[in-house]
Amino acid sequence: MSGARGRRRTGAAAVTGMLTGALALALTGCGLVTTTKEDRAYAEKLAAAHHPGVLRVIEAHTLLPKSSGSEVVFAVTDDPDAVVRIRVDAEAGTCNTHDCREVLDQAIEKGRQEADALRAVVNSFRACGHEVLAVDPQTGAPWIAASLTNSTVSARIGELGGCARKWKEAAGGKDGGAVRGASVNVVSPAVAAKRHQGAKKQPTAMRLSGSSLLASLGSHAYYSVGFGAVDGRVDPSSGSARIVRPFKERQKFAAAVHGAVGDLLRAEHPRVRVSDYEWVWRLEPGTVDRVTGYVLYCEEPDGEKSCLGDRAVLVTTDLSGKPVGGLRHVGKVREGRGPLRLPPM
Repeated sequence: MSGARGRRRTGAAAVTGMLTGALALALTGCGLVTTTKEDRAYAEKLAAAHHPGVLRVIEAHTLLPKSSGSEVVFAVTDDPDAVVRIRVDAEAGTCNTHDCREVLDQAIEKGRQEADALRAVVNSFRACGHEVLAVDPQTGAPWIAASLTNSTVSARIGELGGCARKWKEAAGGKDGGAVRGASVNVVSPAVAAKRHQGAKKQPTAMRLSGSSLLASLGSHAYYSVGFGAVDGRVDPSSGSARIVRPFKERQKFAAAVHGAVGDLLRAEHPRVRVSDYEWVWRLEPGTVDRVTGYVLYCEEPDGEKSCLGDRAVLVTTDLSGKPVGGLRHVGKVREGRGPLRLPPM
């Protein structure tokens, strides 16, 4: 009997504990919602007090991982391209943990500068006949749609280089001094047509950098075209392109290349081990169906250690990873487990 009562007490305590935990979780969830609402209301008061008629709150998000305050997003009433973001903590009366007036002033200035930079890239590529579909929020690189074939790729890359030069000149060096280069992402028109598009009421800077939009454009293989600079200006003739693949496609390609290269190397080195190292595979000039990159290998297994690769070959393959032509041996590229030293391609 006492054992049964003990089990019942234990069971009751467990149920009580679960209910208490559920209640705490519910209260925590409610608290987050209330905090966000309070932070949003506080942000609206700040905007009305310090920049009346200039800012309009459009979103407020709880910060994750959880920290004090909420991210509040403003539209700028006299600039449809600009977006302003700050962290507001109504309870502490701070923004980004500092005095709100100064933080808000700086955020508005930054938002306007970013809108200017956005207009520079959008207008420059529009003048070249390309709609900017999206802009990478980290690099500023635009996404455009174009069909690339072996017969058109060289001319198209040169054309995009001219657009990139205009873009950087229009930006007027606002991204920190002399231009060091530029990049442009190119998707097929079919992928562009199915892209996720943000609400038209959103500021342009917000709509063109949305995570859902970028994810939809990157859900299929695309081309990233890079350009160098000469004397602080983009050099249109320096363009080179690489294919950027979704994770599973990239893994499948790498496995095919490493397997094929390993088979070719075993003719001379029966115990060869190919490294898992993944190189950036660049298009062969004048093609969209041939890529070239490095594969690292070890002539002999190194005990229990994985093969970092102390030797390398340069190989050209088709898009499935099948080598086209022979391997170009580079020789020693690493001493032991030291730094990798690959020659320029």
